[in-house]
Amino acid sequence: MIRVCIRAFFSLAILLLVYEVGITRALADETVRIGVLKFGTVNWELDTIKFHKFDKKHGIDLDIRFFAGEDATNVAMMAGDVDIIVSDWLWVSRQRSSGEDLTFVPYSSSVGAIMVPAQSPIKSLGDLKGMKLGVAGGPLDKSWLLIQGLAKQQYALDLAAENEIIYGAPPLLAEKAMQGELDAVLNFWNFCARLEANGFRRLLSANDAAKALGASGTTSAIGYIFHEKWAKAHPQAVAGFIAASRDAKALLATSDEDWRRLAPVVRAEGRELDVLRDRYREGIPDDTIEEQQADATKLYSVLAELGGPRLVGPAKTLAAGTFWGDE
Repeated sequence: MIRVCIRAFFSLAILLLVYEVGITRALADETVRIGVLKFGTVNWELDTIKFHKFDKKHGIDLDIRFFAGEDATNVAMMAGDVDIIVSDWLWVSRQRSSGEDLTFVPYSSSVGAIMVPAQSPIKSLGDLKGMKLGVAGGPLDKSWLLIQGLAKQQYALDLAAENEIIYGAPPLLAEKAMQGELDAVLNFWNFCARLEANGFRRLLSANDAAKALGASGTTSAIGYIFHEKWAKAHPQAVAGFIAASRDAKALLATSDEDWRRLAPVVRAEGRELDVLRDRYREGIPDDTIEEQQADATKLYSVLAELGGPRLVGPAKTLAAGTFWGDE
């Protein structure tokens, strides 16, 4: 009789343990759907999260969904097909001013720069006058607007009016620069890094221009974006995702081995991989949300003046709540 009772006790204990583990796992592994471009640089961090199971560590199951273009990710976010996307705080502010409840968590402060061949005689923005300049991102690209603003302030130079400007896709402009078809090129940060690895040098970055125009620090160019309503309904999912992102950044900031593992994802090797690694690390945000928000507020005023309503919409100032946790 005693043996029967003991067996029954242990059987019940095992069943309770299995049940408790199942309940805990069900509660912990909340799915977080993120929509990103298939070949975007954010995939380096997301791949690191999945490979090292940082999502599981922090109680989420990260579901990565790939899209062909930024507009497609924006549509997916607005339709509720994904929980998180990657974009910039300026877009978030404009959406909030229109009644949306999007909010922003900084991801990277890596930005574009004007690149010139190593032996180019161009030494300053003033030397660009009359040159053939490639610009990625279009006429309203924030980096382009900031650099134009600085050229006008320091050299009374209207880059758009006094130069031959070639707008184009980042890889095409990088190729044209390599072939010597451009005197200088303003490109996205990762293409700038690849150019740097192949004999180009930085003339000026958008962060340099931003600081010269009044920013006190380095504001994140892009970040993770989600609906405030979703975040408040899923606080552990948001906290888990941010913690997983932080772990991945910490690893990529210190581990060269992990960068070698990522080489096929980055699609680079040798010196090119090293430069991309170093520039990525430079872009890991280290300012507080309050500092980021303060600099974004300053930059918003500059960009509103340079780009007008076509860029920022009707709002005169950065919308409250643009940065998650700034209210």
